[in-house]
Amino acid sequence: MNIRFDLPDELSASAPPEARGVARDEVRLLVASPSGVHHTVFSSLGSHLLPGDLLVVNTSGTLPAAVDAGRGGRPVVVHFSTSLDDGSWVVELRAPGGPLLDGREGEHLELPGGASLTLLGPAAPGSSRLWRAAVSAEGPVPGFLAAVGRPIRYGYVPRAWPLSDYQTVFAREPGSAEMPSAARPFSASLVTRLVTDGVLFAPLVLHTGVSSPEAGEPPQAERFRVPATTAALVSWVRSRGGRVIAVGTTAARALESAADGAAEGWTDLVLGPDRPARVVDGIITGLHAPEASHLLLLAAVAGHDLVQRAYDAAVERRYLWHEFGDVSLLLRR
Repeated sequence: MNIRFDLPDELSASAPPEARGVARDEVRLLVASPSGVHHTVFSSLGSHLLPGDLLVVNTSGTLPAAVDAGRGGRPVVVHFSTSLDDGSWVVELRAPGGPLLDGREGEHLELPGGASLTLLGPAAPGSSRLWRAAVSAEGPVPGFLAAVGRPIRYGYVPRAWPLSDYQTVFAREPGSAEMPSAARPFSASLVTRLVTDGVLFAPLVLHTGVSSPEAGEPPQAERFRVPATTAALVSWVRSRGGRVIAVGTTAARALESAADGAAEGWTDLVLGPDRPARVVDGIITGLHAPEASHLLLLAAVAGHDLVQRAYDAAVERRYLWHEFGDVSLLLRR
């Protein structure tokens, strides 16, 4: 039971909106709720919220997680996905056409500046795409990435953009392999207007791993933290009939992983038909590719039929997809 639509290549946003002469908060916004589908711009978000609604935002910052490497004399790219508790990392080996699936346990790759990594084993049983790797570098890996890495980008973004284009206004704690992009259209002035209008904000952290859009796989386990103050505010808003709106699928995953109160650690929760949303009443999110598991999450929050209507309208109105594209607000009430 997934959302079905065809995505023409020309609807993939290939550059930040600013490069197209559009301010961050002036990208298009599709609003879908039981009352219908509406089309506006993101700076008008407040017109579709109520005083007392709570926006929960992910404060994870984007890492420059793509690094050039040498593999037996051949160039490859390593995507650093996730820092594990034992100091190793989950990594993905990439070529221009997509992920490389022929990694070998014990394989050694050269990294810039005399650093290296060794593949220790598949990140999950049977996985040939993601590997646990020991990294040998001078100093902590995030500092190494800051020195030699660049933001991860996929084939629909043909040229490189600086790391600042991959950060949201809420980013405080670097740790995501890919930008929690739903919050990208927020500007400081828009946040100020929303707060002035009585909309509430609360933070959490979920560090995203690599999504690798070609893979069509379910999400990997990700590290998250829902603070006690955020959990308490969620409970208070719900008790007063307000709406809890996750800014992004990352925030929704973290909130639903902490449905009973504050929590932190690793989550492998996958929202879908077998696990509908219990806490989240709506979601602000970018537009996702046809095979993305995120679509099941959206349906778990807003209902399959509403999400299908939203995506049909987005294709018809030629919204732009992916992290530099347009945004939707999906409300189940």
